[in-house]
Amino acid sequence: MIDKRGPAFARLFEAVHEGVYIGTIGPESTSTLAVNPHLKLIFGYPSETPEGDVRPFDRDRFVDPQARVALVERLATDYSVSDYLLRLRRADGSALWIELTAHADPIGDDGSLRIEALLRDVSERKKLDDETRDIYHQLLQAEKMAALGQTISGVAHELNNPLATILSWAERLSQRPTVDDNVRRGLETILSESERAARIVRNLLTFARKRQTTRAMVDVNQVVRETLALRAYEQRLTNVVVVDALAAGLPHVFVDGHQIQQVLLNLIINAEQAMISANGRGVMVLRTWQDPQQEAIILEINDDGPGIPDDVQPKIFDPFFTTKEVGKGTGLGLTVAYAIVQEHGGRIRLESPPNRGASFYVELPVTGPKLPPAPVRRVSFDAPAESAAGASVLVVEDEAKLASAVVDALRDAEYVVEHARDGEEALELIRAHAFDVVICDLKMPRLDGKAFYRALEDAAPELARRVIFVTGEVAGTDADEFLEETGCRWLAKPFRLGDLLRTVRETLS
Repeated sequence: MIDKRGPAFARLFEAVHEGVYIGTIGPESTSTLAVNPHLKLIFGYPSETPEGDVRPFDRDRFVDPQARVALVERLATDYSVSDYLLRLRRADGSALWIELTAHADPIGDDGSLRIEALLRDVSERKKLDDETRDIYHQLLQAEKMAALGQTISGVAHELNNPLATILSWAERLSQRPTVDDNVRRGLETILSESERAARIVRNLLTFARKRQTTRAMVDVNQVVRETLALRAYEQRLTNVVVVDALAAGLPHVFVDGHQIQQVLLNLIINAEQAMISANGRGVMVLRTWQDPQQEAIILEINDDGPGIPDDVQPKIFDPFFTTKEVGKGTGLGLTVAYAIVQEHGGRIRLESPPNRGASFYVELPVTGPKLPPAPVRRVSFDAPAESAAGASVLVVEDEAKLASAVVDALRDAEYVVEHARDGEEALELIRAHAFDVVICDLKMPRLDGKAFYRALEDAAPELARRVIFVTGEVAGTDADEFLEETGCRWLAKPFRLGDLLRTVRETLS
């Protein structure tokens, strides 16, 4: 038992640079016998405050009331704690993190304990630990995304080739006049479902960061309003009330407005589904504001749904992870949103306290990164040229079934067509024959599209200006630079044969 009556101890007691507390704590109340000046300083009490009025273990001093119950139970069981972390409140109500080392003795039948304790303010250390952990998790997430991105990009390319073949043959068969109505409906279903699969592949490629973007200075509030307008009818039907609190006078951000709308739309739909499935109704709040310290615009989407459990939150942005029923979600929506925001130099994060819904925060930098190179010009089909029947076309494609569909479609359009399985065969044919247009895949064995084009520039520079590239990957950084440098038209697989024929006519014109 500590005796504070001696003058030597009193000097030591006051000189300790940790908070010293001697008192009692029970299930309902506390009392203070002695505290040192440093404890008053930690909790923001004036130095002249009577020691009996400094009660850090009162019920209202705990940020989480259950933490007090746990502390009392621990002291009653073990009679001591060491480096025990608590979230307490100062005299002004602000929160701080305390590390507690204490010894306790029972003093009554009501469960009260006499404690002698040292308290350390570890708020700064806890803040640094949290920031370090956040950075660590961000690095892990970035590494995971990069590794998966490389794998998915290759997988998506392999999927695009058979999808292009299915689309091409279904389109060709559906155009035959002898096809009866039932068969035609089946072919239209094949076309529709193939295009649906192609959209999923595009989402995969979006996650893999293999996409073309067109950025401009964008008003985030306008994007929010336009996105809400898209969902207004559904929200009225499903009893979802939207409250928007959009800050006025926000600076514009340098982003791809369509991609940011994709992120926002995904978060809004997820929030709607969570609220409706739990309550049959809901209130959604959308806020925007500027954080001048981070030079960022913050967009918050908050819902009053069931929230996201703690054990699920670390996995929420993982590819293919979903809490929805089988067939109700691909697990790609939040992953794509994460990839888009990351590519824009921003952050997306989740906060979901127990039983208090979920809030997603999208942070976008006000001063955007270095301006990207001019986007690759996609083919425009607004005013196709007249068909140039009899023109000679070389198709360079290693996928035999796709090449067969393309060759047949071109021949039906009265073109003279030759097929090469790779760049080397194509160069041999070009040396032996004259061609008006070359349709060439970018990714092929032996000699790929890029190497073939370099050789063609030397062998037939005029023909090199009439090359149409097709690719199973949405253009990534290397492909962007290559296609921009060549100025050639290009199509992404899977494409419709009608689009390819119009591109050929435009190239010939």
